[in-house]
Amino acid sequence: MNPTARPSTTAEQPAHSGCDVTERGRLTPPKDAASNDPEVLRAALIRESNERRRAECRANMQTEVVKLALDLLVREPDVEGFFGALCKTMVEESDSHTCALWLLDDEAEHCELWMAYVKDRLFMPPKGGGAPCEATEGGPRKFPCETLAHHLFTHRQGWTQTIEYGGGDPRLPALIQDFGRQMAWDAIVATPLLIGNRVLGWMTVCSTVFLEPESRWWRVVLIEAIARQAALALHHNRLMDLNRREERRKAILEERNRLARDIHDNLAQGFGAILMQLQAAQREGTLPPQAARNIDIAVDLARTHMVEARRSVGALRPNVSEGEKLSKAIKRLADLGQKTSSIPIDVHLDELPRFGDGVEREVIGIAQEAITNAVRHSRAQRITIRASTVSSIGLRLSVADDGRGIPRERSASGFGMTSMQERADRIGASLTIVTAPRSGTEVVLAWEPTSLPTQVHALN
Repeated sequence: MNPTARPSTTAEQPAHSGCDVTERGRLTPPKDAASNDPEVLRAALIRESNERRRAECRANMQTEVVKLALDLLVREPDVEGFFGALCKTMVEESDSHTCALWLLDDEAEHCELWMAYVKDRLFMPPKGGGAPCEATEGGPRKFPCETLAHHLFTHRQGWTQTIEYGGGDPRLPALIQDFGRQMAWDAIVATPLLIGNRVLGWMTVCSTVFLEPESRWWRVVLIEAIARQAALALHHNRLMDLNRREERRKAILEERNRLARDIHDNLAQGFGAILMQLQAAQREGTLPPQAARNIDIAVDLARTHMVEARRSVGALRPNVSEGEKLSKAIKRLADLGQKTSSIPIDVHLDELPRFGDGVEREVIGIAQEAITNAVRHSRAQRITIRASTVSSIGLRLSVADDGRGIPRERSASGFGMTSMQERADRIGASLTIVTAPRSGTEVVLAWEPTSLPTQVHALN
């Protein structure tokens, strides 16, 4: 059953409120007012007098509740503090035991307890759910919150009007009936939190104070008046939160665009200019062999970093991308490392699919850092780079050397290590670094739908 596909949720006047109203909300004349029987006329006049007193009481109550809500908004600007105070007021003013708020999720597909004021304290389930409700004070066991939440969600009539239950009302689930009897509840009142035709959740009030049937109406009027203000405050808070999130999103987007512009206009263009000057020097053709070789290396470095700058722009502004394949980028990094070092670098690459610009950028960053560390610090005789697919959907990258290993005091520190860890975390990958004195180091990146934390293993 999809409770969102319900008839109009405009609040209705509860049948037990004791008031006869027209469509415009005015009291109708008693039907027996034209009778010639004195007793009938007397009874009609008494009913009319009672109805007028109730109407005045209802108007005064609604006015006082509005004043209360405004006062609480000033004193409790925090949303949880405001609703906690509202529930406390409901308990105290209606001689009730518990007042609880139950909220629908954004898709209106699930209902759960948000908070409850029980006797003399506020209770809020841990965020994220999963924890059972606490027992009410003096109660024999924990309250079945999930059961009542499911009942509120699936009870069609409760989406459009206030429902009043007895403590052991057969309309309630058996667990709630049993709990109500043990707590000696006289009544449970549930009213929807309505904004226009939209239901945000429910407010429930449980009372242990027995009231005669003809005296129950004021409790219903009170909960409906407070629920009206609660729904309005909740709706306003969500709109404000939505506006704040949108402003943050715009600020983040603008900052990303600014960074992209700076990288493009400064770094990428700067590397491009350097590359042009170096290539002009190459064309001279009169340089000593060693100088020519150094310029060749500088040209490759400038070209590599220009590509990386443009890749950064593509990550910040996804519509801009160089489109270089991951395997080609890893091979380019290995070739560059080989040109700047005499250590042999073996490369074994499978045919790799595209993993998306965001993932590939972080993988290339980790590969570059691992290769650079091996070339500069390992004192290795050989470096081996391997990249392969995992179950056709993931990636395994390994950069291994047979050098001196990472000293124990540096195994969990250093910007390079931190940078690789942060990159792995951003894409939900696991990063394992295995190192041992005089036995080399291996950096292994595994990217799959699930992720594991970075691990550094120093072997004796």
